[in-house]
Amino acid sequence: MQFMRNKKSALLGSAGIALATIMISAPARAQSDAAAQTSASETTDDILVTGSLIRRPNLESSSPVTMVDSKEFQYQGSTAVEDTLNRLPQFTPDANSNVSNGSDGTANINLRNLGSNRVVTLLNGKRLLPTQAMDLNFIPASLVERVDVLTGGASAVYGADAVSGVVNFILKDDLNGVRIDSTYSFFQHNNDNRTLRDLVSGSGYEVAPKHVTDGDTYEINVAMGTDFADHRGNVTMFIGNRHSNPVLQSQRDVSACALSPADAARSQLRCGGSSNNQYGLFTLLSGPNQGQTLVNAKDGSKNWQPYDPSFAYNYAPTNYFQRSDNRYTAGAFAHYDVTDFLTLYGSAMFMDDHTWSQVAPSAIWQGTTFAINCDNPLLSASQASTLCGADAGTSENADVFIGYRPTAGGASPRRDDLRHTDYRFTAGLRGDVAKGISFDVSALRSEVIFDESYKNDIDQTRAAKALQVVNVDGTPTCKSVIDGSDPACAPVDVFGYGTISDEAFQYLYVPSYTHGVNRQLVLNGTVNADLTSYGIKTPWADQGLGVALGVEHREEYLDFQADLVALSKGSQNAHGTIDVNEVFGELDLPIVSDVPLIHSLGVDGGFRFSDYTNKGVSSKSEYKTSTYKLEFHYAPTRDIRLRASYNRAVRAPNIAELFQSQGLGNISASDPCAGASPAASFQACQASGVTEALYGKIPECPAETCVQQFGGNPNVKPEKADTYTIGAVFTPTFLPDFTMSLDYYRIKVDGYIGSIDPALTIKQCVATGNPFFCDLFHRDPRSGVLFGTDGYVVATTQNTGYLKTDGIDINANYAVGVGSMGRLSFDLVGSYVLHQITEPLPGLGTYDCVGLFGPSCGQPNPHWRHTMRTTWQMPWSNATLSINWRHKGPAEITNNQDNSLLSGTPYVYGAKIKSYDYFDLAGTVKVLDGVSLRAGINNLFDRDPPAFYEGQNSAFGNGNTFPGFYDALGRRIFAGLTAEF
Repeated sequence: MQFMRNKKSALLGSAGIALATIMISAPARAQSDAAAQTSASETTDDILVTGSLIRRPNLESSSPVTMVDSKEFQYQGSTAVEDTLNRLPQFTPDANSNVSNGSDGTANINLRNLGSNRVVTLLNGKRLLPTQAMDLNFIPASLVERVDVLTGGASAVYGADAVSGVVNFILKDDLNGVRIDSTYSFFQHNNDNRTLRDLVSGSGYEVAPKHVTDGDTYEINVAMGTDFADHRGNVTMFIGNRHSNPVLQSQRDVSACALSPADAARSQLRCGGSSNNQYGLFTLLSGPNQGQTLVNAKDGSKNWQPYDPSFAYNYAPTNYFQRSDNRYTAGAFAHYDVTDFLTLYGSAMFMDDHTWSQVAPSAIWQGTTFAINCDNPLLSASQASTLCGADAGTSENADVFIGYRPTAGGASPRRDDLRHTDYRFTAGLRGDVAKGISFDVSALRSEVIFDESYKNDIDQTRAAKALQVVNVDGTPTCKSVIDGSDPACAPVDVFGYGTISDEAFQYLYVPSYTHGVNRQLVLNGTVNADLTSYGIKTPWADQGLGVALGVEHREEYLDFQADLVALSKGSQNAHGTIDVNEVFGELDLPIVSDVPLIHSLGVDGGFRFSDYTNKGVSSKSEYKTSTYKLEFHYAPTRDIRLRASYNRAVRAPNIAELFQSQGLGNISASDPCAGASPAASFQACQASGVTEALYGKIPECPAETCVQQFGGNPNVKPEKADTYTIGAVFTPTFLPDFTMSLDYYRIKVDGYIGSIDPALTIKQCVATGNPFFCDLFHRDPRSGVLFGTDGYVVATTQNTGYLKTDGIDINANYAVGVGSMGRLSFDLVGSYVLHQITEPLPGLGTYDCVGLFGPSCGQPNPHWRHTMRTTWQMPWSNATLSINWRHKGPAEITNNQDNSLLSGTPYVYGAKIKSYDYFDLAGTVKVLDGVSLRAGINNLFDRDPPAFYEGQNSAFGNGNTFPGFYDALGRRIFAGLTAEF
């Protein structure tokens, strides 16, 4: 199908579970209350807690906060920050380096599986990049001091888009010396899946090598800093480079061919593929044989025969399983104490990230109606007769779909050249006004420039011209050459296998270009006051009222331009701006402290008022929203602290949701109204736009890949969300070095901004005839197909029903000395999802995706996930040895469920994924003063990922699996060095 942008061990198991009941925490000292978490970038005598604007000593968050420190990045050998976060059970993988077909080259995070657009990403407490152009590639992993993950609503504190929470990256930015950090890693995998290897070889395809070592990545960062002006100021600078080599799907058993059902029960496998094949497929749309699907003979003769699956093209091997990537980052941070009470600070950061995605060679695609003149001299006599009947040899035209994928001569895999150039600047002034009262004013400007060039792709417009050919003095010549409309046209002979000339290749292949600019400006001012010294407090508390007040102005800008070739493929230009003016405030009121049965009791509240103005090319909208929060904490003793919070978020649509250009993109789906014997009745199909003349003659979507129309909608309105959390933090004094937190969360998003899943649209229209769903069909008026440039399912942005999720998080950590053997620490974070409910439309009904995967639900969403790290701090050589256990619970395919919104053609093979357990081993050692080494193996036992039919792995799935969720490439071996001088 045409590429169009779219966007377990029994030995350890029982012991680990028993241990986890008493020793529970998150990776690398994750903790749920963020007490004493000081911002590395803006260090003062007060405490900056992620989740609160108020700075004061001993402030503890009343919302759950998980911290991941720099050690975890070292133990994982991370060069990409999203990989580390995606191992936390609160996250579902989003855009990452394993996505090729349809990637825009960015990396994102998805908290609570509510979408990457509902989490705010901060850098040192301030917004990272424009919301609609977020890219975690901007953050060099080796410079991360820690990451604070606020897993609850925070819109009143950070802005409307903090529905599922906030992720705040704190960088090492106050150095005094030189720090060099480098990491090298590669994948090693043994391809020993006998079932898949026999399947591939039995299909005549090349099997993956028995042993592979590939996908090597290196990163090196140099940071240097110095104090100046008698330690009143500091400047820290850094520069770094990361390079990743690609991995082809041909190098793994799981992905060497596209897996398809081999029987009607969907219980067996076969190597499937695309009907856009290397021989040349023709679906006749006119003439005496209208509706027939024929294919060129394999022997190269110009004879047509009925198409069957043996002609399908195996598009999988040339696809990237890991994209190639080359990233440069640089930046500087500075602060200077002008006086003892006034500090200037600022930063400048830059990134240039250049990545390539690669997929199978291009084709003259089915879905575009091509006209072939019946006197085309490249047709054989039998082909002309079959195509045109009595009109053979005349200048009359016959309409056809063509699926011809040249794989010889000048054909090469399609390559998407993706380049992001990002800039981020901050400047600010902070200081003390009076005792306990401080201020902070700042400006932030960020810009993302996105350039894309799509190469080795056949221009369908040129193909149409190259199919209109006549004989001029015995030489086949394009009509457009004769009439002068396109003198460069070269005839394309698609009527035999391997008959396209070099000249035709040169003519057909035309690159396309797009250019996008996203900008963000944030002006912010806050005043912070601890009113204890002014006597503004309750009679029963030691501390007084804490107050934070502020104003903010934010501007966001989007401009997207496509060239003529990209426009002809369905891209559209886009432009829009958003202006937001906000006022906000927060109160922290300690009520009682240090009396019998009340160690501390207090409340916290926040409010934010926002005024939006949105402008597009031909649209304008204005609205005002309010968000607020109320939090409560009660500690009867120092050993236990109870907390609860309520947050109301009103998330306004971001600029992409409003103004993103509309386009066409591939989706995993099938058309029940297609084929000679459609699965749905004519009455059911009629509501989707099928006429009686077309019924039984509509071509099927190639490789179970239909097309959707995606894009923004300037008429969408803000969505409302309510977040509730209630939990407890345990720090028993009788058990030193043990902490544990237990929190229940519930988030509901009403009128959520999204799109109707095309698979659901197709299913509901055919099953119910509901006009809402059926009106989203745009069938090709000539052929009735749901692919190509004129056939698709509308899935543009709109306000829909609701999203709701709830569950329980459990975090703790415990450390214990083991005598002369050193010290052991145990860290685990676990999350049990109770529900993950979607109502696509008000009143339609709901479906629950927890424990499921597949169409409408996407990636596996198990009830229970956890990571547990056990670390041995050795008493000699300053060395550590650490093992991490990652557990992912089972999941079932959506099709086999009773819910009518999910049920579909049942599956036997791939109906359920068993639990998955991975074990990672890592160690560190200090070899010299300031010099330490680290090394490790992730996926120690080289466990294969689960394999599915290609049509099951929608939403960030490829290579017959979900490579972001499971370790698709095998064991990853890494080594690194950190030197500080």
